[in-house]
Amino acid sequence: MNRTVENPDHIIRAEIVVGIPSFNEADAIGYVVAQADEGLTKYFNRKDSVIINVDNCSPDHTKDAFFRTKIKTPKLYVSTPKGMKGKGRNIKNLLEVGVELGARAIVMIDADLKSITPDWIQYFAEPIYMGYDYVIPLYVRHKYDGTITNNITYPLTRVLYGLRTRQPIAGDFSFSGRLARAFLTEKTWSENTFQFGIDIWMTTIAIARGFKVCQTFLGAPKSHRAKDPSGQLGPMFYQVVATLFGLAVDFEYLWKDTSDSMPTSIFGFGLGVKEDPPVVDVNEDNLLNSFIDSSRKYEFDWKKVIAEINLEDLLTLRDKCVDEINLPADLWARILFDYIVAYRDELIDREKLLLSLIPIYYIRTLSFINHTREMDTKSAEDFLDMECRMMEGEKYYLIAKWNQTPRKDGIPSIVQYLIK
Repeated sequence: MNRTVENPDHIIRAEIVVGIPSFNEADAIGYVVAQADEGLTKYFNRKDSVIINVDNCSPDHTKDAFFRTKIKTPKLYVSTPKGMKGKGRNIKNLLEVGVELGARAIVMIDADLKSITPDWIQYFAEPIYMGYDYVIPLYVRHKYDGTITNNITYPLTRVLYGLRTRQPIAGDFSFSGRLARAFLTEKTWSENTFQFGIDIWMTTIAIARGFKVCQTFLGAPKSHRAKDPSGQLGPMFYQVVATLFGLAVDFEYLWKDTSDSMPTSIFGFGLGVKEDPPVVDVNEDNLLNSFIDSSRKYEFDWKKVIAEINLEDLLTLRDKCVDEINLPADLWARILFDYIVAYRDELIDREKLLLSLIPIYYIRTLSFINHTREMDTKSAEDFLDMECRMMEGEKYYLIAKWNQTPRKDGIPSIVQYLIK
């Protein structure tokens, strides 16, 4: 990949790399850099380390803010060419440079974090030295922060691949040099992976390719630029979900043989952080109105994608008030499974297909809010776990529909083969 590199400290090797992907983060990156430097100095002062800003040639002078931050650890700046954007492109640059430097551990931290502490570097890097290849964070989040995670990526990852990774698109991870090399040789990179699909891609590849995966407690609530789930999602929803669905097609042979989910190894103590995560305000009326308005726009497409019995139950929600909305986990699972099969078979244009899922995701989010409105964070987390278990119980539906639906590519399904 074409890239611009500024290496004022003339770094040619590093055992630990901390990478900070960015685009227009001049007002935030300095704090993250300082905290990462303090963590490297405190816990890994005898190891060669470097902090790398992997950037999209930010016009707000993120690079200048990065270099202005006074730290002890050497710095390196890497950027995509001007006009070439995408978080995934930044991550690929990080992977390539990390491998070139011979890194044993690569830690990746979001540039807009307000809650990072020096301890995060320890919590991410130490599991790599203990033989793990991919480390996913565990931290407290507001119950309505990360609704794509709560409703789609977390439950589907544990349903499909049998591993409970609570924050599969966290944005903050660490991985071994061995896994970094494997990521670079993967054949499943796509344009969505070069964008916001990168996080779920990395998590899925790490699990599917049999690398050692664990989670680590970070000891503080995640604080960053939280978004109202009723707002405009933009391309992020499409890129994340398209990547997840595409990988489900690629790894059919794996998830069909996976039944129950199991927890990962977990590092840290989770001693019960008392501080509350930042509140996320949700416009519930917007969620319902978006669903009602979109149901007219997408009803014809829904009839092609969603099984009739599931669609009938879904459409009854158009006549409900905000506080009456209930989209049960088992129905939500079957609708998602209908969509995965429709994505495989391209029943309608894939972009339109995934856009038609957004209003259903909205109403599912509203249903979760109604169930957890009076719950504290822990109770809401317990409720979500119960919902995920219900979704796991519907996996038979996905397998049956996957096998019984004629494949677009003409390859006979297992069921058709057995019948013959």
